[in-house]
Amino acid sequence: MIDAQALLNRFLGAGKAPGSLSPTQGTAPVVSPWTQPGAAGGLADTARQVLGKGGVGGLAGAAAAGSLLSLVMGKKGKKRGGGMLSHGGAAVLGALADRAFQNWQAGRQPASAPPATPQDAQAVDARFLPSASPAANGEAFELALIRAMIGAARADGHIDAEERRRIFAQVEEAGLDAEAKAFVFDTLDAPVGVTEVAAAATTPEQASELYLVSRLAVDPDDPAERAYLQALAHRLKLPGDLVAHLDRQADAASA
Repeated sequence: MIDAQALLNRFLGAGKAPGSLSPTQGTAPVVSPWTQPGAAGGLADTARQVLGKGGVGGLAGAAAAGSLLSLVMGKKGKKRGGGMLSHGGAAVLGALADRAFQNWQAGRQPASAPPATPQDAQAVDARFLPSASPAANGEAFELALIRAMIGAARADGHIDAEERRRIFAQVEEAGLDAEAKAFVFDTLDAPVGVTEVAAAATTPEQASELYLVSRLAVDPDDPAERAYLQALAHRLKLPGDLVAHLDRQADAASA
């Protein structure tokens, strides 16, 4: 079975590659902030450490070395800071989505709404943890988030043969087990569009995270990618004001 939590963190460039340690090998598995459903404490500890080092915006910059997403994003990774979640993996994602939701429900104006803070990270609503509930098809929601990132990053059709070769080589060297490797390869080969991504959501929180993680994987100034995000928001049935708040958090994190 795929360690979906570890794969998501590895995909973002954080933590140790899944499959490198196994309970069956007599060695304890890598501890992740997502190890137990609803483990808000683990998320808070990791996110607080990350956000405390200059806030969310301090994580922006070049895509993290070793991030599978940075390879999928190609040159966009350098422009958009595709590895901005790398130091805390998926831990920061919940804080960003939760803050966007709170600002939206409070009726704040997106342009002036406050970004996520270390205090937010210490009190993330458990509903925003990727492990809170499975995707609509029953698979781990972390896998749906990975699929969303790949679909968004490919929205401009930029992956050519040489980039695919580099991606596959990196996956081969990443220490993934056979099942996780097959998932990544299959997802890179499969047509992942807004319909497939949106179908994974069963709650408004999941819909928000699918949009947010897609937004973080693209250059919104690119017309094709902007159109993709608009179509995804429509399929996810996200209110326009909430989308604006999710965009605000993504922009603040990449500033």
